[in-house]
Amino acid sequence: MIKTRIRDFLITEDDWIFAVSDYFHPHGIRSTLRYVPDENGERELEGTRYKKYDFDVAFDFMRQNRPEWVEDVHVVPEDSIKQVLRPNDVIEHLCSSDSRVGAIVRTLEEAGVPMDKMGVTGSFLPGLQNEGSDVDFVVYGADWFVARDAIRDAKDKDGPIEDIDEEMWKKIYLKRVPEISFEEFVIHEKRKGNRGMVEGTYFDLLFVRDREQIKEPIRRGKDVGKMKIEAKVTSADLAFDSPSVYMIEHEEIDHVLSYTHTYAGQALAAETIEASGTVEQAGDIKRLVVGTSREPKGEWIRSLTLLEKEGRN
Repeated sequence: MIKTRIRDFLITEDDWIFAVSDYFHPHGIRSTLRYVPDENGERELEGTRYKKYDFDVAFDFMRQNRPEWVEDVHVVPEDSIKQVLRPNDVIEHLCSSDSRVGAIVRTLEEAGVPMDKMGVTGSFLPGLQNEGSDVDFVVYGADWFVARDAIRDAKDKDGPIEDIDEEMWKKIYLKRVPEISFEEFVIHEKRKGNRGMVEGTYFDLLFVRDREQIKEPIRRGKDVGKMKIEAKVTSADLAFDSPSVYMIEHEEIDHVLSYTHTYAGQALAAETIEASGTVEQAGDIKRLVVGTSREPKGEWIRSLTLLEKEGRN
């Protein structure tokens, strides 16, 4: 049995490259197609050109070429996989070969984060990065929060780690297409502290669970309608995971899940949130799901506590 976590990549026998999108894989590895060999592709790896596929295009490609692999994500049979790429397997090489990655690593090591808890995913993981590629930096488990604080502190010093300017915030906002205003988006994002610039390149810190944090899978439920709620967050320990998990106090809804990275880390424990999404009935509980599509309409999470503090609510 192949063991994988989110942010790992798979390479199939066809040299298709997938990003793993779940911790649990009941029948095949749950993932999303990212790169396909294409002689007209804009990326190159060991003499082979690759084309990067966005979410919707990837699904169209898979429906045409492997419809039996298409579910809510792409489910790759284990016998079709020839290699698994893991973010922490490449960190040492990238630290020595890329000055931007090296700067992030040194910043985190100075804060006490061991290198074996770090990794790099995205285009850097298979070696398909180009000059415009962002650095998707992974930190595993509780060390992620130490790393986040280290990055936040480093922005106040005269070094390679810098804060994001308004122009870059606008680019991020337009890429995410959230259902909240630009002003609210930036207020939430600045508080999270997991995004920055290094030598002019945008990067973010991505949370991945430690092995011991991987317990029960999230079972899909039955959609029973739409709802907007206000509720107090009782636990946000996995708020930066994928999906983000917010345990709440509410008379009907047990917890909120967000499948869009936009609302990861959107609220802290003890804060009051407003959330709008799809209600799922899963056994005896109901949950609110945000991010039911790539660019979900009418779905969001806002920290009312944070916005009130900033005078925006």
